[in-house]
Amino acid sequence: MKEVNQDVIKLELIFKSGKWFEPEPGIAHFTSLMLDKGVPGKTAYQIATQFDLFGASIDVSAGLDFSSVTLYALASNALEIFPLFFQLVTQPIFPDHELINAKDIFIQNLKLNLKKNSFVASRNIRKNIFGETHPYGAIIEETHIKSLSRESLLAYFKNQFVLQEVYLTGSLPDAVLKLMASQLEQLNSQSRQKINALHEKNNSPQLQHIDRTDSIQTSVRIGKRIINRNHPDYPALILLNHILGGYFGSRLMKNLREERGLTYGINSTLTNFANDSIFLIGTDINKPDRTLAIDEIMHEITLLSNQPVSPSELILARNHLLGGLQLDAANPFSIMDKIKSMRTYNLSSDYYSNLFQSILKTDADFLNQLALKHLATEELHIVTVG
Repeated sequence: MKEVNQDVIKLELIFKSGKWFEPEPGIAHFTSLMLDKGVPGKTAYQIATQFDLFGASIDVSAGLDFSSVTLYALASNALEIFPLFFQLVTQPIFPDHELINAKDIFIQNLKLNLKKNSFVASRNIRKNIFGETHPYGAIIEETHIKSLSRESLLAYFKNQFVLQEVYLTGSLPDAVLKLMASQLEQLNSQSRQKINALHEKNNSPQLQHIDRTDSIQTSVRIGKRIINRNHPDYPALILLNHILGGYFGSRLMKNLREERGLTYGINSTLTNFANDSIFLIGTDINKPDRTLAIDEIMHEITLLSNQPVSPSELILARNHLLGGLQLDAANPFSIMDKIKSMRTYNLSSDYYSNLFQSILKTDADFLNQLALKHLATEELHIVTVG
């Protein structure tokens, strides 16, 4: 995408190497994390210094389905910075001392996070929804991190760090584009290792409470697997979720925050993965109010199934949602993110225009039917910690 009027580019490489493809827990995360920690002839410090010198930065992340390596740079400096950037994704050496340091930091952060009710509740709800052996539900433990080695990272990078998509936002001269194309040809584009991508899911709703006597508050997470973006009901489901808990004027906020004072904030979300989706409600409340809060959440979900949304509420929620969707496509970088979503998640080219029109046409009766069909309270997993 060339429609950028500033001397800046964003180059994002998407690799088919997320948690879904892991042969062992944590390896996708650490392989990505270690890419900029050393290449032949350059240390992590020297790499960082050279990026700083040319006003560039990189962002490396490993998600559930994909890993991404993103370069932000001045277009005028692209010719100087591209060779080092591509060296990171073709010749990482994963130095032992850097890996030891990264593992120590991760373990310390994990120990701190495990003391937080919200962290434990969030990871346990995913584990309960999908099952502990499923990549979307699997939990990384300290023992997994300790078992990772430089050799295992090198093997994973060689066999499974597979280039899937390339996204360039900004304008570059033809000479620089040719350099980029030649560098891209050096990247692995075919997996050498067969990974079992079939994972069993846990479909039995669970109620789990982890008691912590020293906690003043309780973190509540309620959720289930749900339809994904390719389902014809999904646009209306986005609107239904928005009404329930998707913005400050939602029903959950009005009930639990404004009317009852049970929480400072509560929200419901729809989270999409490449191979599944989840509906999730999250909040933190005082321990004595745990049962009341859950009852009121269930009441609001049931109410959506029993009574049509009023015209005024529907108009308000729809306008707020559509306004947010328009802001999400307000600049070339956000537009490229939409294009990336369409390609990586196999959405049709007219997905976002159809999404807007479908939300615009959704009426109260259809939302009522949708709640009955997709938000049955007996299908919900509940996790409370505190």
